[in-house]
This record gives sequence, structure tokens and C-alpha cells, in this order.
Amino acid sequence: MKYLYYITFPVLVATGANAQEFRDPCSTTICAGDGVILPVRRIRDDEITVTATGSRETIEQTGQPVSIVVAGEIAKVQGADITRVLERLPGVTYTRNGPLGSTTGLFVRGANSEQLLVLVDGVRMEDVAAPSGGFDLGTLMTGGIGKIELLRGSNSLAWGSAAIGGVLAVTSDSRKGLRGSVEYGSHDTLVATAGATLGEGQSWVSLNGGYTHSDGISAFAGGTERDGMRQWSVGGTGRVALGEQLALVAAARYADSRIDFDGYAPPTYDFGDTLEYQTTRQASGRSGIEYRGEGLSLDAGLALSDTRRSYFDAAAGPASSFDTVGRSLRADLIGRVDLVDAVQLDFGADSEWTRFETTFDGRQTARLTSGHALIGYRAGQHLNLTAGLRHDDHDRFGGRWSFGADSSYYLGHGWRLRGAWGQGFKAPTLYQLYGYGGNAALKPETSDSFDVGLVKGDRNAPLHLAATLFRRDSRQLISYVSPSGYFNTARARAQGLEVELGARLSPRVTASAAYTYLEATDRGTGRDLARRPRHAVSASLDWETPLADLKLGTDLRLVGDSFDDAANTVRLDSHALATVRASVPIGEKFELFGRIENLTDARYEVAAGYGTYGRSAYAGARLRW
Repeated sequence: MKYLYYITFPVLVATGANAQEFRDPCSTTICAGDGVILPVRRIRDDEITVTATGSRETIEQTGQPVSIVVAGEIAKVQGADITRVLERLPGVTYTRNGPLGSTTGLFVRGANSEQLLVLVDGVRMEDVAAPSGGFDLGTLMTGGIGKIELLRGSNSLAWGSAAIGGVLAVTSDSRKGLRGSVEYGSHDTLVATAGATLGEGQSWVSLNGGYTHSDGISAFAGGTERDGMRQWSVGGTGRVALGEQLALVAAARYADSRIDFDGYAPPTYDFGDTLEYQTTRQASGRSGIEYRGEGLSLDAGLALSDTRRSYFDAAAGPASSFDTVGRSLRADLIGRVDLVDAVQLDFGADSEWTRFETTFDGRQTARLTSGHALIGYRAGQHLNLTAGLRHDDHDRFGGRWSFGADSSYYLGHGWRLRGAWGQGFKAPTLYQLYGYGGNAALKPETSDSFDVGLVKGDRNAPLHLAATLFRRDSRQLISYVSPSGYFNTARARAQGLEVELGARLSPRVTASAAYTYLEATDRGTGRDLARRPRHAVSASLDWETPLADLKLGTDLRLVGDSFDDAANTVRLDSHALATVRASVPIGEKFELFGRIENLTDARYEVAAGYGTYGRSAYAGARLRW
């Protein structure tokens, strides 16, 4: 008797909800030999990850810690603020310089926010003209997002530079049909989104758009005036089949954002009549070709990311006072091939050309060319092993090798033991090399990351339990030393424990929780790294009431003490935030929803001196056709 747990090499029909199952010649069955016909296990989209190797595989196949959030959970959380979704995951804290839309960074397992690689529809979104080169999550709203994947831990093996802390991959919503929502609430906040997917099967196109406006709160914690924001965005993804095995794919996004902020110098911070604001225009896209053959899959494409920022002081006139331009053009090829029974080879190559310029800095360019290979052994669901290497060649600092390995072993009764080791590196940004305080002699930041965990189910399963120990050592960290400029000065260590719990307590009640204990320290001084709390807890409880299908939910977020500065002299106090949510369907296609955030009106800071929201209420409606 032969057994089949899942089909390893599916034909990808589409992304999002259009790719919810693997198809075989028998459609819903497969011939397993010896005259036995076995049912095919349908693999949900929330069980499939691309962040582990760059190719699609199930969560069970990887030994790396990956969390997946799909459109249903994003809608349940409500609102435009993506940090409210991400803070539900273990190992995550964030910092924000004021109201919604302000500069926002995500710390994953204590790594610097710019050490997290952010992908939107497969496009790397680093701003190479920013001092740190990271992506500002304040410019990314939840509207139009269909899936979020977060890999925690260094993974430069598959993704190259900037993946010291992990990889955050965002995929646009491509569920079939029409969809839209509108929400209004505190601080004159309006959020509107719309989307549509046309076509089916192997050829389709999906469009998404959104508009967010808010009068906001004062960016300065002691201020009384409001610093508002607005953003509009539009994007699309699509696939055109050229046959059963070949297809053209494309994705594009454009976002235009504006955020007001408080100026200098204290104690006035230019309140009242003087208006200072920043605009950010982001354009990104990728087009390529996919091949899905028997035992071989290939993806090749060309991607562009362009970020332009302008800073204005209304008192000085309508012209901007400072502009930056950061652009990245990237050609890539990723493939997977069956070598022998149960052995796969994942491989890839890419070349990236980046450039930056500012009002005061002339244009500079850089080129990074890379190649990687991973050998994987897949013995059904019982044992999965992956190991590989990568070589990167940068025209400024030369070549570098990276290595990594991970494994997942099925213990029985739904339990898996997983472990991973990976190396990470982050090349100096063009700004750090040639901008204000630039140092052309900088070396890449590097890291070694280890974790081991025991897991039952995934976070979207009826029962999910996980405990993971982790550690990451980072070297050659780049710091700005005033007034001299940028230097490789620091070493850091981040280690701790992540615990996840999730369960369907009854047919109508579900609960989940995530706890992180983190020790993130500067190994040179022994002090805590700034804005890295030792303890963070997120918990949620949802109840589907029997009354008109009314759904009620509550979220609780507790964050421990931390320091705001490297000297550990400015303390950020611990805080607890509670949110209550409700939604009710009106027919099959319409839904009303609402929530109250910061229910107890707690006073807190995630960055010293910057304002945060008090008690706030919002309500809206959602349509799905």
C-alpha cells in the first residue's frame, strides 16, 4: 500500500484565493499505484509559503519559522493600520513617529527595522536613498492586501541583502469577484478600498485601489495641533496563460502619501501657523514569465522600485526644501527541479542596479549580482531537509558567501520538530556610502541566526501550539557617529523565546495568543538595544454569536518596558491596549463592522516624545460580490 500526503509539484492556477488547491490528472483523486485511488489533500493558501526558499511549498516542508496571515484575518482586525495585524505575530514590535502614516519601523526578534526585507508582490521595496535603506511601513495600508507572510530569522541564502532580521512578503488580494469597503471614525479618519478580479482558471487580472485620509494627532506628544495624513494607491496583478505550462505574469503598484509633522527646534516645534510635511511617491512593478513542467518550474522577471520623497516648509514657500530619489532595477530567475526521488534543487540568480540622489548629493549607482542553490530532501511529511549556499558580488565591497540549512521532522500526532540556521548580510546603502556623513570604506553588516522549535498545526488550523528558542549574533553594524559620519562600530546579540497558542474552543469560539521574551543587547556596552522590550504579548478572543450571525471580538496587546536610546537613559514605560470589535452580515454580500481601539484610553509611547492615539472609535461597511 502506498500513501499520499500531498502533491509536491502543483500547477499554479493563480495567487490568493484563486490558488487554493493543487490539481492532478484525476482532478480530485490520484492513482497511487497497485490499483489504489487516493483522495488529493486540498492545500489551503494559508498553508503555502514562498519566503522560505523563494519557491512555493507548504509550511510542513520548511524548518524555518513562517507566519501567514490571509485576507479573512486582515478584514477581521479592521482598519488601515498594518501594524495592528503584524503585532499579532510572535517576535514583533514596532515604532512610529506619531500618527497613522508617520515613519513606521518593524523590529523582528530585535533586529533593526531596516534589516527586514519587505516584498510587495515580489518586488523588493527598500528605499536606497534613505539613510538606513529600509522600507517605511507607514506608507503601506492594509487595503488591497490578500496575504502576508513573515519569516523570522536571517535568510540571506534565498533573499540576499537586507534579510538579517527576516522577510515580510505582502501579496495583493486577487480573490474572484468585486469587493469594496468604507470606514469612518475618530480624528476624521476615512478609509475606502475597492477591488475586482476578472477571469478565471489560468488567465485573470486583478485591480485594487484605496484612499485613506485622517486629521490625525500631534506628532509631538506634548502638542495640541493635529498632524494629518492622506494616501491614495492603485495596483494590479495578472496572469495570461500561453499554454498548459507557460504563462506571463505581471504586478504593479503606485502609492502617493502625505504626512504632516512637527518641526524644530524645541520647545515650540513650529506649532500652529507653520506647516511642515513630507510627500512620498512609490512606484513598483514586476513582469515575467512562469513555466510549470513535469519536475521543473522556472520563474524569470524584471522588477522596478522607485521611491521619491520631498520635504516642505510652508513658511518658506511652495517649493520643497529637500528631495530624495531612490531606484532599484532587478532581473531575477528562480527555479526548482527534481533530481532524484524525494530530492529537489532550488536555484536562482539575480542582478540589481540601484541609484540614489538628493538635493545636496549627486547621483550614485551600485550593482549587486548574486546566485544561490539549495538542495532539499522531502520524505513525505516525516522528514524535510534543506541546505544551501549563496554568493553575492557587489561592485563596492566585492564578493561574499552565505550559508544556511533547516529541517522539519514529524514526531507523530500532529507534532513537528523544526530547526534552522541561516546567515544574513546587509550591504551599506548608497546614502551611507556617499550621502551626508558617507563612508565609502564601510563593510556589510552580517549575522548568524539559530532557532529550534516544537510545533503542532499552523496558526490557521483548529489547534496550533508552538514554542521556539532563537538567537541571532550580528556584527559590523553600521552606526552614525556624530559629527564624523557612518562607521562599522557595533556588535549585537538577540535571543529569546516565542510561544504561540491558537484553538477553536467551540464551534463558535476561537482564541489565540503570542508571547515573546527577548534579550537584545549591544555586545560592546552590555546595554539593551533601543526600543526592544523584553516582553510582548498579543491575545485575541472571537465569538460568533447565535444572534443574527453577529461576531464579537477583542484584542489585547501588552508591551514591557524598554529604553528609547542606546545609552539606556530614556525609558519607555510598559503599556496595555485593548480593542473590541464587532461585525454583522446583512445578506450574503454585505457586512457592517466597527471597533473601539485603546478602550481604556491608556497613555503610552512607542517612541519617546511622539504622540499616540487615545480611545478611538470607527465603523464601516464591506461589500463582496
